[in-house]
Amino acid sequence: MTLIAILLATLAVGIGSVWVAAVLMRLGWKDAGTGPGGRGLPEQHLLSFAAGALLSTAFMHLLPEALESGHEAHPLFATLLTGLVFFFLLDKAELWHHGHEHHHDDASHAHAHHPHAPRAGGWTVLTGDSVHCFGDGILIASAFMADLRLGLVAALAVLAHEVPHHIGDLAVLRQTSSSRRVALVKVSLAGAITPLGGLAGWWLLEHLKDYLPFFLVVASSSFIYVALADLIPQLQKRLGARETLAQIAWLLAGIALVVLTASLAHE
Repeated sequence: MTLIAILLATLAVGIGSVWVAAVLMRLGWKDAGTGPGGRGLPEQHLLSFAAGALLSTAFMHLLPEALESGHEAHPLFATLLTGLVFFFLLDKAELWHHGHEHHHDDASHAHAHHPHAPRAGGWTVLTGDSVHCFGDGILIASAFMADLRLGLVAALAVLAHEVPHHIGDLAVLRQTSSSRRVALVKVSLAGAITPLGGLAGWWLLEHLKDYLPFFLVVASSSFIYVALADLIPQLQKRLGARETLAQIAWLLAGIALVVLTASLAHE
């Protein structure tokens, strides 16, 4: 039952997030700009929502679940610190987010428009995205192995983050692919790696059940790092009072959705 839930959730996150991103781009989500080279306000709302969902999942669900396991707090928090450093190094190596730094090359509109866009083109996107999706699968599996309801919440948080992430992937691949459909298929195939990560995480935790709380802490460190080092810095720009309130509202909406989902799952 748990394995089936993991596979279904990771499949929905891996491929579903790509299709949601494609639909939003089709509706003009990415093109509602604030000015030349600026990020569209609607996409900022999505980033705010994703940050709220990730932070809420980490601090209100994954970490409490790990701390309630009976393990001492010191090694768990040491794991949290190690995880944050580890994901920082992966980010530096352009493996986890395959290059978040802004690229100011005017030859590519997609690069100038989205900080997730890598410098080396389509194959870099697919390779980095596959590694990223495999890691997402392991993290989701860790949450499901602790509790099915916790797994649902974690999957929702990952989905919220992956949508803006895949908007950048699709934008880049549309520059290097023959058509939008080809770009969509390529990113969907990378997203299909997520269930493989879920299967690997399930197998690993079946043999290392005593270490499950540490896996949950590692998942928390990933969520916290993505929210604080990637998403929120993209929102730190001068905006009017109305736009700032909208960002805060979407951040709170992400938190509220995770809390509501967890409450409904418990019921």
